[in-house]
Amino acid sequence: MTLRLQPVRVATDSEDAEGLLVFARGNLVAVLVRLSDDQSDDTGKWFLEAGFGSIYRSRPPVFYDLDKAQEWITISLAADN
Repeated sequence: MTLRLQPVRVATDSEDAEGLLVFARGNLVAVLVRLSDDQSDDTGKWFLEAGFGSIYRSRPPVFYDLDKAQEWITISLAADN
């Protein structure tokens, strides 16, 4: 499955953050945000800000890098089929 990523700025509590809209099969399935808090060990990692359908999680995950986030999304979507 191919994911299409569209860069977007996301308003967060502290500032505008680098984000990505994630599309699969023409549908928006997730919004990822790159963490940028200089005080956190998670700086530079990607956070599932919003997931839709089978991607939704009540406790959204944090991903080491964008490749891991895309892998997780792909696996989650495949499990739904």
